Amino acid sequence: MADDPLVARLRALDICDISDAIDALGMTPAVTGLVLTSGKGPIAGRAITVKIGIGPSPPGVTRHLSTAAVEAGGPDNVIVVEQLTGIDAAGWGGILSRAARHRGIAGSIVDGLTRDVEEADKVGYPVYARGCTARTARGRIHEAGCQVPIRFGDHTVVPGDYVAVDRSGCVIIPAARITEVLERAEAIFAKSEAMVAAVARGEPVSKVMGASYETMLEKK
Repeated sequence: MADDPLVARLRALDICDISDAIDALGMTPAVTGLVLTSGKGPIAGRAITVKIGIGPSPPGVTRHLSTAAVEAGGPDNVIVVEQLTGIDAAGWGGILSRAARHRGIAGSIVDGLTRDVEEADKVGYPVYARGCTARTARGRIHEAGCQVPIRFGDHTVVPGDYVAVDRSGCVIIPAARITEVLERAEAIFAKSEAMVAAVARGEPVSKVMGASYETMLEKK
């Protein structure tokens, strides 16, 4: 359960309604192309960021990638991993999933590949990624930073930003704008629910999704 009331409000909304709110506010659009590889979604929370670099860990560095992020996380958090090296190697794995589940972290999203999918699924830990691989990070990639600004899709994500993802897509919301996004998304959700109710009453969908549908994102 979220202690941050803004996270709780974010989790109560549909991703597409949040995406519509972001569009209406002229913000960077939702990220597409992520796949739920394990566990159940949707997930939402505040970002703990991980940046992945090319090649093995620098001399003297023994910490495995994403371990610091897991140890910093809790139920209000989503771990967000930038793995844009172009190297076929996993930016997330099974032991990390077990540790994150133990800490109650909401889930992980990887702009790149993940592995140990069956293990993560066994413990019910949600991971969204671009795809899967069996190739280890060892000797191929390393953690270049934790709790630093990263790139994810077309977004710059900083620690503490709000993220939410389901099988339709991923929304990333700067912390400074979360309240206005939530307010707009909640208004859109209310309009959508009214349309759903109209369809349930038997009104023709052509009428329900008529001219007003195209303008429903406008602030009234």
